[in-house]
Amino acid sequence: MKIDARKMEWTRTPAQSQVTENCVTVVTRPHTDLWQRTYYHFRNDNAPVLQLRTRETYFSYTVRAQFDYKRRFDQAGIALYLDSERWLKGSIEFEDGRICRLGAVVTNRGYSDWSSTDIAPVREMWFRLSRREEDFCIENSQDGVNFHQMRICHMFDLPPEVSFGIYACSPEDSSFTAVFTDMELTECKWLAHDGQAPDEDCE
Repeated sequence: MKIDARKMEWTRTPAQSQVTENCVTVVTRPHTDLWQRTYYHFRNDNAPVLQLRTRETYFSYTVRAQFDYKRRFDQAGIALYLDSERWLKGSIEFEDGRICRLGAVVTNRGYSDWSSTDIAPVREMWFRLSRREEDFCIENSQDGVNFHQMRICHMFDLPPEVSFGIYACSPEDSSFTAVFTDMELTECKWLAHDGQAPDEDCE
């Protein structure tokens, strides 16, 4: 199902934005970010997130992100944001002109972690977020067809209704434009695991 972006809701608004049925354009504010405590010890919770709400426990959400990053840590991608203590994001983050970081952050019970890999700079990426009950999978693709796993994680303390969508932010003194298109909500494309059976006492 194609998503009408006009039905999505902002959790904090960006510096500038334009939302049409099929396209969202975001201009970031300087010093906006999402991070909680771990390693850096600071708490940043002011990035704009545009989201849908659902009570479905099995789904996949796909979006194409294009970004004109300017400065270190500028980032754009996909997110599931509940509150400052519970959220996840998958994105590309600009580093130094030689590399970008393709990564995912998962925040449970007020603490963030970050997994990433260095890639050559690109200005477009597809992201897919899939849910299977309390577990989630973040994937990326350069063509919107062939997706590659970035992260599998568990989210604690989920409410009956969750919110998910897109975000963009500039942690340093920067502002850039991100464009999101081709948003789609489908049945879960993250298939059930058919390998090793779980231990009986873990079921």
